[in-house]
Amino acid sequence: MDPETALGFVKHGATLLLLDVPPHTLVGIDTQMFSVGPAFKGIKMIPPGAHFLYYSPSNREGNEFSPIIGFFVDASPSEVFVRQWDQQEERLVKLSEDEEERYSQAVKSLEFDRQLGPYTPSHYGDWKRLSNYITKSTIERIEPIGGEITVACESEIVANIPSTPTERALAEQLKNGKFSRSVDKSQRRGSYYTPIPRVIKNKAIHGQELTSLNLDKTQLLESILINHYGGSEDLILGELQFAFIAFLMGQSLEAFLQWKSLVSLFLGCTEAPLHTRSQLFTKFIKVIYYQLKYGFQKEHTSTGGAEKGTLTLLDESWLSDSFLHHLCKDFFSLVLEAPVVNGDLLSWTRKFKELLEDTLGRDFQQKNAVDGMYCEEDDEAPERFIGAKDINKSDGGHAWCLVQWIGSWLDRSST
Repeated sequence: MDPETALGFVKHGATLLLLDVPPHTLVGIDTQMFSVGPAFKGIKMIPPGAHFLYYSPSNREGNEFSPIIGFFVDASPSEVFVRQWDQQEERLVKLSEDEEERYSQAVKSLEFDRQLGPYTPSHYGDWKRLSNYITKSTIERIEPIGGEITVACESEIVANIPSTPTERALAEQLKNGKFSRSVDKSQRRGSYYTPIPRVIKNKAIHGQELTSLNLDKTQLLESILINHYGGSEDLILGELQFAFIAFLMGQSLEAFLQWKSLVSLFLGCTEAPLHTRSQLFTKFIKVIYYQLKYGFQKEHTSTGGAEKGTLTLLDESWLSDSFLHHLCKDFFSLVLEAPVVNGDLLSWTRKFKELLEDTLGRDFQQKNAVDGMYCEEDDEAPERFIGAKDINKSDGGHAWCLVQWIGSWLDRSST
């Protein structure tokens, strides 16, 4: 990139200024993560729009990390976000308006320019495909009080939600772990996700009709779209993306459970994808296709000539016998064997099926009626969430990496 073009990105892009962050702290934005060095003071050249900022405090040796804390922002051109490290609480905090304005002017005058790492443009395409339905209103509607998303504050929130043995084990470890924060019970710290009932219950409906409603979630989807999203299809897709990002980058168990609920809702419909909501389901399949395509990537290549390593975001074993595997079999059979189906939906469903088969090496063909049966109580949640190795070193010497397994944190906290 020539100097004039780079200066244009610096002036028109947003900036994240981070003050006094200790060395070895992991600081990430979207699909990129920095390991903080002594000169690091933030990230510049951030494209306008929705972004997820997250970080993980480290011990002095840089070999143990606390759970990630993350928050969404909607960046305007040339906007400056200022956060300062609170040594006692080990987290980033906001400054007063006067201080923030003073630092913002200093950033715009390029006083911190040499200490700011650039947002890598080659990573932006992946991020846009993961977040294209997330808007400012999406963030404001779902984010927790204070904006911070962290698994350390979720022990009580998820205690009564997990349905599988692995989910219950994770919640129990979290509840008893040393990383679990004690928070004021009167202050809700979880995200404001839309409630998605797993089973439809209606005292006015009995027998075959109630069974049909639970076998085909189309009516439930319609009800949720109207009552919670004002009929907007893009809003529910925005929440699906919000939850996936909070789960994948922020390592939030609450976010995974919401993502699972939304995916189960969509894939549990039989009438909507073929007749009433074909366009919505085409968009849904594209969203989940790009989510899992990115999550299962083994390597990310650099255009800057920096040293690269191997990156694993999602462990493939969590899908092998999971709720998604069973539901996808039914959904693929529904769409691919339908006598009449929307062309775009058919095309993207085929791509999604190929992605899962190529990644997991599993057959998604429906063998018989028993094979298609699915009971959520017996499914497997992910035993491991997100893993990483060093994947890049920038010209400034900052290591690019992703966070260690959330499972290792929970295992350490229980010993």
